[in-house]
Amino acid sequence: KHTVNLDNKTADLRVMPFTLEMGIKFKLHVTISGKKISVSEVPELLIPGDWMRDKLELNFYKSERGGGEVENVNYDKQSRTAVITFLRPG
Repeated sequence: KHTVNLDNKTADLRVMPFTLEMGIKFKLHVTISGKKISVSEVPELLIPGDWMRDKLELNFYKSERGGGEVENVNYDKQSRTAVITFLRPG
């Protein structure tokens, strides 16, 4: 329990757990070339471009899916394409 003072009034707060919504699943078309991956047909989502770059980076960073440390994500919302550059070829 927490007590917060707001404008000379006291509010008692209690923390409650909640369940987060599942992430959005989508299918990508990928062309692989050494250190870079070209991604096309990235789905149109109602999120800012920097959020989509973050999602792509996190997805391709996962080693259990054959990914690795990402150096750069170049995402073009208009063409729905991205180029992911890794630090090391593989």
